[in-house]
Amino acid sequence: MTKDLLIDRALLAAIAIVCVVSYIIHLWDPVYFTTVYAFEDRLVEYATALFLLVASGILVSNALSLRAKGLTLAAILTAVYALLFFLGAGEEISWGQRIFGWESGEFFQENNKQKETNFHNLVVGGTHLTKTIFGTGLTAVILLYLIALPLLYPRVGLIRRLADRLAVPVPGLRHTLFAVAASLVIVAMGDQNRKWEVYELIFSLLMVSIFLLPQNRHATR
Repeated sequence: MTKDLLIDRALLAAIAIVCVVSYIIHLWDPVYFTTVYAFEDRLVEYATALFLLVASGILVSNALSLRAKGLTLAAILTAVYALLFFLGAGEEISWGQRIFGWESGEFFQENNKQKETNFHNLVVGGTHLTKTIFGTGLTAVILLYLIALPLLYPRVGLIRRLADRLAVPVPGLRHTLFAVAASLVIVAMGDQNRKWEVYELIFSLLMVSIFLLPQNRHATR
């Protein structure tokens, strides 16, 4: 078993553990779940930021590998994907604002719902970005990526060629199964308002696994 495969199995095991532990804590003490376990600046949030950063690092490594092979477009696109995940990691912890204790600038004080230095909590023209761009729309894209793309990639030539051309790491069926199972766990938590923090952690773990061992390794690494 290769090193990447061992890491992949460990990541999937971690997802299963997160699902089980989170659901047990939710049942055992919903208040603890909300105010400690999944609260801001606690284990779940920091772990999410960490694994988003790891995902970004893997993409940087992949971009350098693609560049060395002379695949310039794929390398550039992969670098862009890496930047997006780096931004996601920074946004998750408000760029370290609460860690280092610095104050938000005037713009964020006036336009950020939580008065933090991040973009996903901005309120623009009365519209909360978390509930629009970073909410339903992004969730739909992620679900299509995790559920539809893995099924279509081996079967539809156009999608396969496009994904390879754009160097999009295609999830495997195991990722789809874990994504569906995790989604069912999240749904089962009902109106637990901090459950989405756990969902974000699961997503970050899935992304690391996908970027390590996608279906189309030949086109993305």
